[in-house]
Amino acid sequence: MMSRNYQKELDTVIAREQSAGRTPTLLLHACCAPCSSYVLEYLAQAFAITVLYYNPNIAPEAEYQKRLDELKRFISAFPLKNPVKLIEGRYTPEQFYALAKGLEDENEGGERCARCYELRLREAAEAAAKGGFDYFTTTLSISPYKNAQKLNEIGERLAQEYGVRHLSADFKKKDGYKRSIALSQEYGLYRQDYCGCVYSKAQSERRHKENI
Repeated sequence: MMSRNYQKELDTVIAREQSAGRTPTLLLHACCAPCSSYVLEYLAQAFAITVLYYNPNIAPEAEYQKRLDELKRFISAFPLKNPVKLIEGRYTPEQFYALAKGLEDENEGGERCARCYELRLREAAEAAAKGGFDYFTTTLSISPYKNAQKLNEIGERLAQEYGVRHLSADFKKKDGYKRSIALSQEYGLYRQDYCGCVYSKAQSERRHKENI
């Protein structure tokens, strides 16, 4: 089966909305400020964005709060065509540990990560449906370590379940990841060296030791 070009699909949606003179509302799940930087820069040209920070996988809680504070700082400092709102989600790490049970030793990118994607995207889909948003999506696909196809498959399935459109995307395309690094440097953003959970942190530490 031919792989889909999610970037081209996103550009098509943006062009269609702009040609119709619309500024649709978008519920954007965000994992951190660096990943959000380019995504906000790119999408705020065409959407009225509300960011949802919902990441019960992040540990410890101090790290969770640090990423939230940095996201708030970036949003307040970054000039955008359309203003961006922020919703602080619930911090419920017990939900993440429940879904990760039995998968603790999996490498990053496996079934544990897929379940984590769905946990966070489901919260975004539900919030988008309740809030009457036109679309929902996530910043996660900007990471070279995240499976954009899996993220979009989950998003599209949840769109059917909740009756709200999913904005398919692969934000690492068009040098999105490189741009996020540049914006992080420009705004002095805190960039973590692991995805967020204790398992990804352990893997990151092992890789670091192996490279010493």
